[in-house]
Amino acid sequence: MKLNKHLLVFNHIISHGEHKDGKYWLENLSAWHDLDGYTCFLGYKDLIMTIYFHNRFNFDYQDKQTLEKFHRIIERYELDAHE
Repeated sequence: MKLNKHLLVFNHIISHGEHKDGKYWLENLSAWHDLDGYTCFLGYKDLIMTIYFHNRFNFDYQDKQTLEKFHRIIERYELDAHE
């Protein structure tokens, strides 16, 4: 997995999403960060991807199908963000 794809999607959501309740929302995805900006989060349904400093990350989810769908969405958004 290439973390740069997820960071590209994170930036796309922050740049083009609607800010509501402390998060940015674009379609089914949400993005937010902690106070200092060193930890970023991507959300989709019951999934939260935490992106830490120095290219570390963690997934928290209930259903494996949600993770698989999240990866497909990331691939689609990555293509859209380059246009």
